[in-house]
Amino acid sequence: MGDIVIEDIDHSTTAQNPTDEMTTSSETMSVLLFVAVSVVSFVICLASFAIRQIDVGVGAASVTLLAAGASMAWRATEARRVRQLQRDWHRARHVPA
Repeated sequence: MGDIVIEDIDHSTTAQNPTDEMTTSSETMSVLLFVAVSVVSFVICLASFAIRQIDVGVGAASVTLLAAGASMAWRATEARRVRQLQRDWHRARHVPA
């Protein structure tokens, strides 16, 4: 039993998956900014309709839809990029014999 040696392996240098990095903080902040704009404009939309300011409510609803659509499109694009990186990484390392 004294012959057993357990070595520490640094997995980050041997086989690091490129998707471990994921997104940068600036990309995350951009998406959160779109979500925040969407939420604030939705609240303005509801308040505008409540006080019967229809023009302001319709404008705020338009901004809500555009900001929500932009944030969802950004996240979908980012998810697609990460999935492609994962597929490429697995193909490069798991070549059938």
